Amino acid sequence: RTKYSNPEIQTGVHINFNEWNDIVNDKKTILLDIRNDFEVQIGSFKGAINPKTKNFTEFKDYVKTSLNNCKDEKIAMFCTGGIRCEKASSYLLAKGFKNVCQLDGGILKYLQNIPESKSLWHGECFVFDGRVSVKNELKDGTYKMCHACREPLSLKEVNSKSYIPGISCPKCFAKISDEKKKRLMERNKQISIAKKRGIYSRYIKQTVT
Repeated sequence: RTKYSNPEIQTGVHINFNEWNDIVNDKKTILLDIRNDFEVQIGSFKGAINPKTKNFTEFKDYVKTSLNNCKDEKIAMFCTGGIRCEKASSYLLAKGFKNVCQLDGGILKYLQNIPESKSLWHGECFVFDGRVSVKNELKDGTYKMCHACREPLSLKEVNSKSYIPGISCPKCFAKISDEKKKRLMERNKQISIAKKRGIYSRYIKQTVT
């Protein structure tokens, strides 16, 4: 095995979605959700560990502090589409971990193919598109996006007094200055006017460039 991680040379063993439940149910396996913390809070597999990281650098720190004595243990990891696992599993192998596997195709492929009655997924899965989140069998989720801080919001958070569409939410209300809120309100007003006039795309292009 190489000293330095390289996903093109070595990655963890890819586990098919049909076999993934056996991995989740194996009490001897260390099951890692390697997505960012806010994604894990929305939903995850039963019994999975949340390293509470925000980026790959923090994941490497987690490995050093929490997994350093687990190099002989079986490590199974998963992420949204499987791409992040390529980098993470390669890193573990380069660090001397001997038994590393990952969910092939990620959470989305699992949710798409495993019926809800057999699914071990709890909650919803954050996705980086207009749906914001999906549930078992890729049904539309219930989360919305705060366009001020880009954080996913539960129905309870959407119903909060701190939630003002496009301006603030309970997660960022206290962090955004009154001046910025006024700017966001004005921007939303202009976007609304542009949409009514049918020139929304032209307005966005002007504000971005």
